[in-house]
Amino acid sequence: MHILVSNDDGYLAEGLVALAAALSEHATISVVAPDKNRSAASNSLTLDMPLRATLAHNGFMKVDGTPTDCVHLAITGLLEQEPNMVFAGINHGANLGDDVLYSGTVAAATEGRFLGLPAVAMSLVGDHPSHFDTAAQVAVILLKEIIASPLPDNTILNVNVPDVPFSELKGFKACRLGQRHKSEPIILSEDQRGRRIYWVGAAGAEQDAGEGTDFHAINNGYVSVTPLQLDLTWYERIETLSNWLPKAIL
Repeated sequence: MHILVSNDDGYLAEGLVALAAALSEHATISVVAPDKNRSAASNSLTLDMPLRATLAHNGFMKVDGTPTDCVHLAITGLLEQEPNMVFAGINHGANLGDDVLYSGTVAAATEGRFLGLPAVAMSLVGDHPSHFDTAAQVAVILLKEIIASPLPDNTILNVNVPDVPFSELKGFKACRLGQRHKSEPIILSEDQRGRRIYWVGAAGAEQDAGEGTDFHAINNGYVSVTPLQLDLTWYERIETLSNWLPKAIL
């Protein structure tokens, strides 16, 4: 088993180091990660400039691009041996509900799926999470399950872990994505020259967070595991849309 490990917090992030160390005891790993924090980069791919990949002092490969760039390069020629699967994380903070649309961590896993590999996105919930060892142990448990019963190549697992000691985890819950309220308003400020600048507001609070959601699992001490798919088609609305569309070009 050869695992590609990446993230969006950068090649020096504590979560990446913990994940790589834990997985390396059970598989061959290659780490390719951004050279700086690229949180919320989503699935952006760099096409307007060349990318540079260099070996860092910690033995990881760092890329001056997005998480998607890292995974794409690694799978399509950067590595001598193509990996069998992708683990992304451990993200410094939650990727619950709507977060998956913006998350660079989930995007790294998604790119692995685009390129034909099963993938797992790992996140540690909290504003200032500290129990990365807990999330790393969870990753190893999932890896062992995957080795025993391999995931289909089209599988993405979005995993969120409560920020508690491993002994305090209640277990695992298979969940659907919840939903947040609308984001907080933008924050207006000024730069040193008195010009207006804007900061994106904080993510909205939980809205759809009932039983069965990833929010509910986390709030009750469970590891949330959500299977994600890439087909965004709303199949139930195809017939309705077909009836709504004009029958001919006028």
